[in-house]
Amino acid sequence: MEINEISQTTQDYGAAEIQVLEGLEAVRKRPGMYIGSTGPRGLHHLVYEIVDNSIDEALAGYCKMISVEILPGDIIKVSDDGRGIPVGIQPKLGIPAVTVVFTVLHAGGKFGGGGYKVAGGLHGVGASVVNALSEWTEVEVYDGSKIYHQRFEKGNTVSELKVIGESSRRGTVVTFKADPEIFTETTTYDYEVLSVRLREQSFLNAGINIQLTDKRDPENIQSDRFCYEGGVSSFVEYVHKKRGLDVIHDDVMHFSIKNDDDTESAEIAMQYNDSYNELLLSFANNIHTTDGGTHEEGFKRALTRVMNDYARKFNIIKEGEKSLNGEDIREGLTAVISVKLKDAQFESQTKAKLGNTSVRTLVDKLISDKLEQYLEENPATAKAIFDKVILAAKAREAARKARDLARRKTAMEGAGLPGKLADCQSKNVDETEIYIVEGDSAGGSAKGGRDRRFQAILPLWGKMLNVEKARLDKVYGNDKLMPVITALGCGIGDEIDLTKLRYGKIIIMADADVDGSHIRTLMLTFFFRFMRPLLEEGHVYIAQPPLYRITKGKNEHFYAYTDEERDKIMAQLGGNYEIQRYKGLGEMDPEQLWETTMDPATRIMLRVELEDAAAADEIFTILMGDKVEPRREFIEKNAKYVQNLDI
Repeated sequence: MEINEISQTTQDYGAAEIQVLEGLEAVRKRPGMYIGSTGPRGLHHLVYEIVDNSIDEALAGYCKMISVEILPGDIIKVSDDGRGIPVGIQPKLGIPAVTVVFTVLHAGGKFGGGGYKVAGGLHGVGASVVNALSEWTEVEVYDGSKIYHQRFEKGNTVSELKVIGESSRRGTVVTFKADPEIFTETTTYDYEVLSVRLREQSFLNAGINIQLTDKRDPENIQSDRFCYEGGVSSFVEYVHKKRGLDVIHDDVMHFSIKNDDDTESAEIAMQYNDSYNELLLSFANNIHTTDGGTHEEGFKRALTRVMNDYARKFNIIKEGEKSLNGEDIREGLTAVISVKLKDAQFESQTKAKLGNTSVRTLVDKLISDKLEQYLEENPATAKAIFDKVILAAKAREAARKARDLARRKTAMEGAGLPGKLADCQSKNVDETEIYIVEGDSAGGSAKGGRDRRFQAILPLWGKMLNVEKARLDKVYGNDKLMPVITALGCGIGDEIDLTKLRYGKIIIMADADVDGSHIRTLMLTFFFRFMRPLLEEGHVYIAQPPLYRITKGKNEHFYAYTDEERDKIMAQLGGNYEIQRYKGLGEMDPEQLWETTMDPATRIMLRVELEDAAAADEIFTILMGDKVEPRREFIEKNAKYVQNLDI
């Protein structure tokens, strides 16, 4: 379709600023193109699209308060005190501008007119996409004198824009119900997911008030208000406090810059902690760019250069010594990078990666100009940071030596596969799978029950290393982890190469008790920290052994994986049965283990998916870190979600 643009000469925000680019037909047919998925992530994305429009009003300086309500029936209501979507007639289409915004794709005040200087809703599709994917949508506009109302159903206008009252307030109220025909998996909103996103927005827009209220249960209304005057610096402090991380210098470094014509700005807050993991949170026009982009590239490049220049200038790195590695410099660093720009270029509608090359230069200049000056003016902070960086560099060198030693040892010992590994016959990665099994007894049953053609078994024993508290050099040579690394064959850390992976499925099989849960968590922590591509590509699974074996007579056996299944089977059998509660995998003979947990035709497995790396990072830090209080808070908050509790 041809792109039609309306030329602008004023800085007003009226009907003429709403520019029409193309129609709406494809949204319901291909919703994933516009909101990423029709699962829970896409469902919540509907809320973000409407909130982003209110945030854009805040960026323009016209909105101070945003309210998001989850009403009974999972209806969403978003209110703001901005200027209100224009209600005048849009000159190109001859209908009210607010109607255009909700019914025409790529229609909005963000395409070069005077409506907005910068905007998160770059594509201008937010309101129309939400409307298209909702069972119904209602919009109320307050223009300072009148209240306007209009209703839509599945993207179609069902009532004309009309005046329903008078009011002196200004703002917009959008209420919608997600369409279950589109969101077939669920239309139930997660309060915590929304609160994380809205808290982010309040950090990124210092001083703005965002209220989230859950009214689905009238007797148990939940509400949070987010307002942080400290902006991105408060964001960094919040991350460290929530994760229970000790910082190595008290002050948060905060730098900001604008370009000459005020169309681009960058703001960075950063602080080092005593962990071994980096956390970069980057945003463009308030949108979390989960896949990074040019702003992150500029930050990393400048940080590495400035830190090396400082280290050489002050003789921290001696002449002839290697420069510091970027990963060593970022060890233990938490940084929030927020850029705002008039013409943001994202790689997709879900805006996961920023593409503007000018932002790379702007962020590079910011760090180059401000960080070296800061380090020279704060020598105590600089010393604390470089003490950590140098330790990280030494640990990396120790890891390299340990890795080379492990390789030489493997070469001297021949094939080099772990002695306890019972390998499979097939070499076809598309069909092979390895069971990492807790304990020798369970390992024996697994070896006896497996299909040796494509199933390999690797028993683990003893206490595994908690890698959350260890650098890479401690992993090499560890007698619990090296057999796993060697068996998988694809390497770890920055050398991981999935083309060398020996098994398509990596299945963690542990007892359904507290110790088994601990082993699963330790194993997943290791994969997340040192072999994350395995999780990203969907290679890691968790076996689900049954909790109960119910026997009736001599030959009738039933397996239950939950208490509910057990009760259902017992009700069907009526009586005269015996129940065995499995305490461990070792209680099953090989035939039972094959039938319940290893037979591809009957087994139940959970694939470990990594939808949100930042959320996963936070959970592993809380659960496996040193601090007790954040762990206790997490467990207390999530205890209601536990399904199988072994006491």
